[in-house]
Amino acid sequence: MELSINFLKQIALDIYNVVNPLLGTKAAAKKSKRGAGGDISMLLDIVAENAIIDSLEKKNVPLLLISEEIGEKYIGDKKEAKKGQIKLIVDPIDGSNNAVKGIPYCSVSIAYAIGDKMTDITKAVVLNLNTKDIYWAEKGKGAYLNGNKINVSDLDMSQKCFFELNLPMNNLMINLHKLEPLIRKFYRIRILGSSALSLCQIANGSMEAFINLRESNRLVDVAAGVLILKEAGGKIFSLDGKEIEKNLSIEVKFPFIACNAELESFLKKMFINTRF
Repeated sequence: MELSINFLKQIALDIYNVVNPLLGTKAAAKKSKRGAGGDISMLLDIVAENAIIDSLEKKNVPLLLISEEIGEKYIGDKKEAKKGQIKLIVDPIDGSNNAVKGIPYCSVSIAYAIGDKMTDITKAVVLNLNTKDIYWAEKGKGAYLNGNKINVSDLDMSQKCFFELNLPMNNLMINLHKLEPLIRKFYRIRILGSSALSLCQIANGSMEAFINLRESNRLVDVAAGVLILKEAGGKIFSLDGKEIEKNLSIEVKFPFIACNAELESFLKKMFINTRF
């Protein structure tokens, strides 16, 4: 039994209902144990993940849940879940630090796959936990925001392009120096704090590129956003210019470059010729 896109959207809305009242509160920031993704979990993260698990257990569909806090957990019959190969890749709160500080830029990210690879993701939902805006996509059917079809922008490097830049602290100044020619060409730089939402911003034409050089970037942060971006006509690739073909696992982490179609050739050429 497959999960419908409407069911995935309902899970996202269920999370919004329990999380939104906690945004920016002291209770939200209460620390718990370290999650499977490597960060210290906060009350907000746990509340959101529990809402997902409750929804899935009520639906009683055997699947593997891959989630930021709990790691990997089988829902329903494990043998049936392995046979069906259904996986749900979730970040219950992408942008937790924004969420607990009351900065209005955080989301829930939900990706649905039948198989073991990122290319097996067929449905995706990202919901803005502040505005309730909901992005979604189904493979081959386009990408949507609140019911309206969306597409990436058609701006190129001769125009006023916005981009997000996320750099590791190691060799920070060296990398900034390497990126100086690129930084000078873009109109504005942003560091927003929710990778899922940033990929959706590119998909919606609000931003032109997201350069994330952090090796610690997690699959759960971007799994849903990748499909939404692609279905909106966007591009995402590794630092060597190749397609990102990773296993669906809580352990998977990787840097990436995401952009509209007009910037793909320029960015590939720059990063293939530059060692980071």
